Amino acid sequence: MKNYRKNIKIIIFSIFFTTIIAGCKSDGEEIEQPEKIYYDQAQARMSSGNYFGAIESLEAIDTRYPFGKFAEQAQIELIYAHFMNTETEAAHSAAEKFIRLHPRHPNIDYAYFMKGLSSYTRDRDLLIRFTNTDISNRDVSGAKQSFAELTEFITRFPDSQYVSYAKQRNIYLRNLIAKSELSAADYYLEIDAHVGAIRRANYVIENIPNSSENYRALKILEESYEALGYTELLEDVKALLKTNYPNNESGKSSREREWSWNLLDRPEKN
Repeated sequence: MKNYRKNIKIIIFSIFFTTIIAGCKSDGEEIEQPEKIYYDQAQARMSSGNYFGAIESLEAIDTRYPFGKFAEQAQIELIYAHFMNTETEAAHSAAEKFIRLHPRHPNIDYAYFMKGLSSYTRDRDLLIRFTNTDISNRDVSGAKQSFAELTEFITRFPDSQYVSYAKQRNIYLRNLIAKSELSAADYYLEIDAHVGAIRRANYVIENIPNSSENYRALKILEESYEALGYTELLEDVKALLKTNYPNNESGKSSREREWSWNLLDRPEKN
């Protein structure tokens, strides 16, 4: 009788233990899907705006099928999915990875374009876009990097379909960088640090010659030269103002060109 009870306990314990193990195994294991199913899943998720889910599917292809039929397309679409999911650092890294792995890919221009675009997107923030927040007072190191990378893209791929978008973006970035420099110059004027103001204004004129801030930079030079008693330089600046701005334009910057994010499309599969 004791042996019978003992055997019953052993059987019950075995069943209980087996059930737990089976449950843990079924919860922990992932069922691997064919590459095509992951890719179609990613497309469906992106179409519905579920970029987080799309990233999961595309990363599964990249991890499990690195040499598969959809591997390269998944890698380039990861750039887009990260960007649209507001993961700009991840988008930049994905673009750099794609450029490194596939330098001769037909859509390599898109990777360069997205690399530059991802470097600076803080102006897309709702608080900035729908308020009067002046982003020229913020750190613009990312804007400078973006400008340099987009300039490289334009130089490398002058016939790319994305060049016109990149040029529009660079106009905006150039004006933003110039504004930032002159914001510092304005501060120097307030504390009568005219030498510092002159340096900032000259930087804009010499290094960002086609920005919307040239008139403002010249006016800062005019004020600083007059305060310091630099008569000859003052006369030169006044001559430039008279020649280039005969109608005595206001020092306000022109309105920035609105960047249309709807123009951003993923590259089509080859």
